[in-house]
Amino acid sequence: MNKQIEIVVIEDEEDILELIEYHLVKAGYTVTGFLSTESVERFLEEENPSLMIVDRNLPGTEGSEFIAHLRQCGYDIPVIFLTAKDKESDLESGFEAGGDDYMTKPFNPKELLLRVKALLKRSGALQKQEKLKYKGLTLDLSQRTLYVDDKAVPLTNLEFNLLHTFLKHIDKPLTRDFLRDEAWGSDGEGINDNAVNVAINRLKNKVDPQSEHGYFHPVWGVGYKFF
Repeated sequence: MNKQIEIVVIEDEEDILELIEYHLVKAGYTVTGFLSTESVERFLEEENPSLMIVDRNLPGTEGSEFIAHLRQCGYDIPVIFLTAKDKESDLESGFEAGGDDYMTKPFNPKELLLRVKALLKRSGALQKQEKLKYKGLTLDLSQRTLYVDDKAVPLTNLEFNLLHTFLKHIDKPLTRDFLRDEAWGSDGEGINDNAVNVAINRLKNKVDPQSEHGYFHPVWGVGYKFF
C-alpha cells in the first residue's frame, strides 16, 4: 500500500542518500532522490510527492532557502529537514522556512521512518491509501468494497484480492503464478491456469461488463496486464 506514497529525498552525500533510499524503499515507499535542488522544482511540476526529506547543506541553494521558495510558490508538501545543522537557531530557522519536522545527523534510520510515518498520518496521506482510485474505479480497502462510477459493485473475496493486486501493479505484466500467490494465497495450491483465467473473466464482467475501458489485457506467454 505504501508504494502509492512517493517521497522525495534531497541529499548531496551520495552514500547517505542511498542509505535513506534503502530504508524508505524497504518500508514500502516509492522514493526519488536528488543530490541538489537543481532539478527538483521541474520534477514537482509533473509529480505530486507526499513528503520531502531535505538536507540543508546543499550545493547551490541551501535547503531551507529552497523550501521557503517552494512555500512562496504555493507548494504545501510536508518537509522533514535532515541535517548536520543542530544549533537552536538552525532549528528555529528551519521551521520558519516551512519545515514540518527537524532531525539532526547522525541519525537513526528507524527514528526517521517513525517520523515519516507520523508526518504522513498528520498530513492525511496514509489515510488516503485506504481507498485506491483509478479511472472510474474506487476500491475501498477498509470496507473491502468496489465502486464503479460511484455505484457499489459486489465482489467475492477472491475477486477483491485480484482487483487489489492489479491496481497495485497498473500497466505491469503479472504472471498467473504471481496472481495465484497474491489473490488465493495458501489456497492457491492446485489452482490451474484455466481457473485463474475464469476468475479474471468473472471480475472483468463485473468491473467492465461492456468492455468499454478494456482494463484487462492478456500478455502472451506471461499472464495479464491491467491499464
